[in-house]
Amino acid sequence: MNVAVIDYRSRVAPSALAESLRATGFAVIVAHPLDPELVRLVQEEWLAFFDGTDKWDYVPDPGAQDGYNPLDAKEVAVGATLADIKEFFHWYPWGRQPPALHEATAQLYRDATALGATLLGWLQAATPAQVSTQFSVPLPDMLEGSRRTMLRLLRYPPVTGQEPPGSLRAAAHEDIDLLTVLPAATQPGLQVQDLQGRWHDVACDPGGVVVNGGDMLTLASGGFFPSTTHRVLLPSVEDGHPSRVSTPLFLHPADTVELAPGITAWDALRERLRQIRAIELTD
Repeated sequence: MNVAVIDYRSRVAPSALAESLRATGFAVIVAHPLDPELVRLVQEEWLAFFDGTDKWDYVPDPGAQDGYNPLDAKEVAVGATLADIKEFFHWYPWGRQPPALHEATAQLYRDATALGATLLGWLQAATPAQVSTQFSVPLPDMLEGSRRTMLRLLRYPPVTGQEPPGSLRAAAHEDIDLLTVLPAATQPGLQVQDLQGRWHDVACDPGGVVVNGGDMLTLASGGFFPSTTHRVLLPSVEDGHPSRVSTPLFLHPADTVELAPGITAWDALRERLRQIRAIELTD
């Protein structure tokens, strides 16, 4: 599987992105406008947060999405039997959040959202007319008025050797959203699966941004853009890997956007959350 590495500045970048998402579901963007120092700062600040005790002040109420989800929250991917080994914080502009971490995190949220909107515009322009005419509104316009676009601050803890056999940091899954914008994590481990079931490493070079389509893009495009299965490996104890910090932004349409006849973004999101976390989303 050849996950394309695309120079953001190239005149063929829009078509190259559409081709790669069509072929593999993934792409890596380089020379983009996202500040790598900002990404590094956010990752450092949130690693310190996860290592502290203040995180327990942000555990969400039942049915809420914003806030801190501890290791024992046991998120299990659809089709998996073992829970992922991770803790994470769902950050929304309107949600609960640590005040001391607001400035840099809010800036990353805004910048990554702007980058994602640009990339959706590229996809809109490069998608064949027979596919794009299925969109209820143009792809970038689906984001207008959305409260669901989310920055997920993830910490995969160091390996202890006590993990259940077969455990993964994140089991094989597909994303729910339209498009995921993932600045390079602090450690490698991300893999993508090809149509033959083989796994391939995705580059984790500093400064790169991994982009992949989600289930909502697949639904909106009638299957033209696949939502590709991916996972995060658990390194061996001998590898000596420290915590892995990852900061994906999930671009979600407004709740009322129709993704397919009779199916809104709200419908699709609620169903997936029932499956992976047994959550009945109420707002």
